[in-house]
Amino acid sequence: MVENQLTEIIIGCAIKVHKILGPGLLESAYQECLYYELKKAGLKVEKEVPMPIIYKEIKLEHGYRMDFLVEDKVVVELKTVESFTSVHLAQVLTYLRLGKYKLGLLINFNVTKLTNGLKRVIN
Repeated sequence: MVENQLTEIIIGCAIKVHKILGPGLLESAYQECLYYELKKAGLKVEKEVPMPIIYKEIKLEHGYRMDFLVEDKVVVELKTVESFTSVHLAQVLTYLRLGKYKLGLLINFNVTKLTNGLKRVIN
C-alpha cells in the first residue's frame, strides 16, 4: 500500500476517534483509541517507536519516540494543543529525516473539527 492510501485510512480512523471523544482529553487517550482503530483497520502499527539519534560516534538509543509508525512508511505524531507551532512541525520533520521516511501526519485532537487539526508533512 502506498503512503497516500495509508494516510486516507489513518485520517479516517482519527476522524472516527474524534467524533466519539471530541476535543479536550489527554493525548494518551486519543493515542490508545487511534491505535485500536488502526489495528482494527488491519494496519501494521508500532506505538511509541524509539528514534535513536546518532552524533558522530555517539548513539543515543532513546532520543525521541514517535507516537506511531504505520506500515513502516508513515510517521504519525499526535497533539492536543491550541494550535500547531513550528516546533511541532520540526519534530515530525526530524523523525522523517532520521528514519528516512517520506511522509508524516501531524494530528491535533484539540479542535472542534478534526480536519482543522491535520497537517501532512513531506520529507
